[in-house]
Amino acid sequence: MTTFDPTTRPAPPLPDDIFGMLRGVIDPELGSDIVDLGMAKSVTVTDDGLVTITIALTTAGCPLRAQIQKDIRARVENLPGVTKVKLEWTELDDVEKAAAMAKARWNVRESAPDTEIPAATKVITIASGKGGVGKSSVTANLAAALAARGLTVGVMDADIWGFSIPRMLGVEGRLRGETGADHDDKKIIPLERPVGPGLLKIVSMGLLVDDEESALMWRGLMLNRAVQHFLEDVRWGEMDYLLIDMPPGTGDVQMGLARMLPRAEMIVVTTPSLSAQKVATRAVSMARKSYLRIAGVIENMSAFECEHGTSYALFGTGGGQALADEAGVPLLGAVPLEASVAAGGDHGEPVALGDGPAARSFRAIADRIVTEAVPPVAMAGCSARMLDAAVAALDALAPAPSPAGESATPAPVTTTAER
Repeated sequence: MTTFDPTTRPAPPLPDDIFGMLRGVIDPELGSDIVDLGMAKSVTVTDDGLVTITIALTTAGCPLRAQIQKDIRARVENLPGVTKVKLEWTELDDVEKAAAMAKARWNVRESAPDTEIPAATKVITIASGKGGVGKSSVTANLAAALAARGLTVGVMDADIWGFSIPRMLGVEGRLRGETGADHDDKKIIPLERPVGPGLLKIVSMGLLVDDEESALMWRGLMLNRAVQHFLEDVRWGEMDYLLIDMPPGTGDVQMGLARMLPRAEMIVVTTPSLSAQKVATRAVSMARKSYLRIAGVIENMSAFECEHGTSYALFGTGGGQALADEAGVPLLGAVPLEASVAAGGDHGEPVALGDGPAARSFRAIADRIVTEAVPPVAMAGCSARMLDAAVAALDALAPAPSPAGESATPAPVTTTAER
């Protein structure tokens, strides 16, 4: 067996670290993570960084196998010390299937959804190590570019103190509550903005205060509670993506979101300068310690190009690529320094919907997100909803167990996730 050489590569992760990452892989139909459902059967890690993961599917022909495989590889392959990921597939036996579905129903009954974010929604946090790198501008423009492709995109402004998303996306008004059909389920309704064939759904503290000049002097617990409300008490509905504009740094909100959304993926924004890149490294470190996947890096405020075609690196060069190389993730793109970006944000017209070098950069980054970095979940063609009779037969094979030693058996709860 190859002996680990600390001078050439990082030490491989422990199996527990891999299981931690797998908790962010959600079965899109059962709505729970594959570890909780008992689908992640085993993990082995060799000294040379080969990770072998055995996954048991509910059925060998599961139409979501490709999605699960893609999510596993995306979360594990870029971990420091991992040289290769090998997936081995098996099938849950009848008793294990019944237990997995009972667990999914239990989660629906007792705590699911822990948030109002649908299981099939891809959650991307847009983070930075420090303020002033244009993180909110990147969030707004990526959301607009994704919606312009015909996608439904939620935008959650988690920068509670420094909210700016409403102005940047050109929405005004106040968030309102709506009572559900059972007259006991009052939820906040996001403000919406159609973008071409797509739709933006926007929630921000800026849509709750009297005016955008209001100062919120809140401390950590209040900030976390506000973010929790945005996740639990907003009727988001179906979405392809949820982009979360994070506050700068690695504080209470970041840690709270990592706990509440373990399946989230992170895109880190930096400027070309070495100082910004070094601070952004801390955001990468926090995400890894919280078992969040880093989907890539965006370099904002890259070189400025004058009307004569001369390029000026006003904020230095190479910071984005250096951060991507250090983190072992792709550089998704570089957005040039352009006055139209700020002007579009000031007037609620994201530059990504217009023309010019910055607009083209944002659209190219959105393309990479959809096609390779964080592709949307493809639910079309899934046959799971047609298997009600099979589910009933499987449930009859074994009593539905109560998780964590509970003595009560969960009452049957019908979900669209059963298969």
